Amino acid sequence: MRPKFLFAAMLGFALGLSPAAMAHAILVKAVPAVGGTVSASPSDIRITFSEGVEPRFSKIAVAAADGRSVETGTANVDPTNPATLIVPLKTALQPGSYKVTWHAVSVDTHKTEGSFSFTVKP
Repeated sequence: MRPKFLFAAMLGFALGLSPAAMAHAILVKAVPAVGGTVSASPSDIRITFSEGVEPRFSKIAVAAADGRSVETGTANVDPTNPATLIVPLKTALQPGSYKVTWHAVSVDTHKTEGSFSFTVKP
């Protein structure tokens, strides 16, 4: 009877750890919003993830619809929320569509990446 209990306890413990072991920084919110439209050029791009990210190993790139890269500053985390990565835009965006491509390394060293678009209204 005891070996079954021990096995069940060990299995429960292992399964309880698996979500933490498989954690990744998943995009939770973006400003400008994913697929959204803004009435004026944003001064920065902010992406909030499901967990803290390492700014030295994470990046946000922005490109216009024609593929031209938009010049950005260095990515940093929000001082009040280490799960929010911020990259300043060095120039104002002209009206049109833009693609944001990102890759993030979470504080537990897992890597994720993705992209989304938004539009600046004329």
